[in-house]
Amino acid sequence: MKKFTTLHSHIIPLAIDNVDTDMIIPAQHLKSVSKEGYGENVFSALRSMYPDFVLNKPQYNTGKILVSKENFGCGSSREHAVWAIQQYGIETVICNSFSDIFFNNSAKNGLLLITQPLEVINEMLAIAENDPTTVMTVDLPNQSISYNGKGYHFDYDGFRKHCLINGLDDLDYLMSHTSEINKYEEHHGKA
Repeated sequence: MKKFTTLHSHIIPLAIDNVDTDMIIPAQHLKSVSKEGYGENVFSALRSMYPDFVLNKPQYNTGKILVSKENFGCGSSREHAVWAIQQYGIETVICNSFSDIFFNNSAKNGLLLITQPLEVINEMLAIAENDPTTVMTVDLPNQSISYNGKGYHFDYDGFRKHCLINGLDDLDYLMSHTSEINKYEEHHGKA
């Protein structure tokens, strides 16, 4: 998994509530058994139906920080939605709320999800829409977001923070503690 410490990027404003996993990666693009090849189809239905969709606009299509509204990632439990977002190049999603399953899938795959109050989300969306050149900084070690002289704190689980900063998925984390596991088994017997 890729390490995450600090990210500087333009903002992709997606002012939509209830972005479900089928919106993120439509089912017709899920025929592969591989984890690769989903990024080009992220939000494909919205991109084809609406010529003015945010990812069709050149000023936004290279952003690495997506800001949306409430209940992002709802719907099914498909992990493909996380893979598609990451493969498109997005490294952080900031919303008011996330689906629990999507949140857990993201944490396990190295996609940083940050929650903020709705008034902050609306401010971020307005800034990005009015000035697409705005650069936001996401600092995971200090759990802060900053842009245009403003700064906001965010809460993040300590274990997930450690894993993201060090580029560890769950298995990598366990493997990094092999000697402690072996010592425990020696003293307590194997299960």
